Amino acid sequence: MSRNATNREQFRPATHENEHFLLTTVVGSYPKPKWLNRATDLASDPDSKFTDEHLHEAHDDACRAIVDEHERAGLDTVVDGEMRRNEMVEYFAHRIPGYEFNGPVKVWGHNYFDKPSVVGEVEYDEPWLVDEFEFTRNAASRPVKVPITGPYTLASWSFNEQYDSEEALAYALADLVNEEIEQLVEAGATYIQIDEPALATTPDDHAIVGECLERIVAGVPDEVRIGLHVCYGDYSRIYPELNDYPIDEFDVELCNGGYEQIDVFTDPEFEPDLALGVVDVHTAEVESVEEIKANIKQGLKVVPPEKLTVSPDCGVKLLPREVAYEKMKNMVTAAREIEAELDAGEIDLTAPVPKAD
Repeated sequence: MSRNATNREQFRPATHENEHFLLTTVVGSYPKPKWLNRATDLASDPDSKFTDEHLHEAHDDACRAIVDEHERAGLDTVVDGEMRRNEMVEYFAHRIPGYEFNGPVKVWGHNYFDKPSVVGEVEYDEPWLVDEFEFTRNAASRPVKVPITGPYTLASWSFNEQYDSEEALAYALADLVNEEIEQLVEAGATYIQIDEPALATTPDDHAIVGECLERIVAGVPDEVRIGLHVCYGDYSRIYPELNDYPIDEFDVELCNGGYEQIDVFTDPEFEPDLALGVVDVHTAEVESVEEIKANIKQGLKVVPPEKLTVSPDCGVKLLPREVAYEKMKNMVTAAREIEAELDAGEIDLTAPVPKAD
């Protein structure tokens, strides 16, 4: 149940040379400059003279640098690379009354996650992302996308000590996300992405996410583009049910899996726009333009060009920064070449697309 997927046309640059338009974007996170990591360490050192004010300035500088990098790569819509965020659940839990932190929890290998607990009714207090969005918009010459961790993941990746069920917690959080989006829209945001990495890893909870999304988009104008990003997992668990989600765009990670699950979305017909991951964020090898063009064609098996968005599989924060940039640059080049070939009638959209290598 797409809301109004024609709202993608507002992101076509005025200087776009091709008749066809494949919207190019990024999922969210981007490698932080090494000096920003050093500044963060200094700000947390009580013996350092580096203050929170200094760290705020460092975040601003990093945001400007990453926005510039995205624009130099040619992306149609940009983000600030989440320079101010530490982790996708922690960042929001720190801003939501009702949460508290009790220390890190080991999640895999030597990686730890500061998993929060919900110990009281969750409430909306101050805006979470409005200042971040307004700064990024002023630093950018292209439209800005705002990623927000979704309520299902915020609930699933927290200890619930307050609500009768995880479902009830997710719905309460969805109402808060709706309030935040209202604030963002009032500030001028036109492209908002809900991140739900927990969705495709948990069986049979697609109905909960559907209800969360209904709450999230309540009252949001049709011209505001709403995307849903779900990385990794078994997508057959949520398809075709996701066709009923009130979203404009579904962003999916398939490149890393060699597009083995792409056919999941071909029957029945895929209804929202498809944002397809066409570069692998789990490898530091930079895909060639030709490789990425072949990946883009996998998306054309599912949707026509006017419904296809091109992005990385997921956030690229774990890649070396120069690798992330080259992947983005090649991705944009590949999209523009596919557009030109579509304009010239060189791509037969009815022809079978070979399986990915």
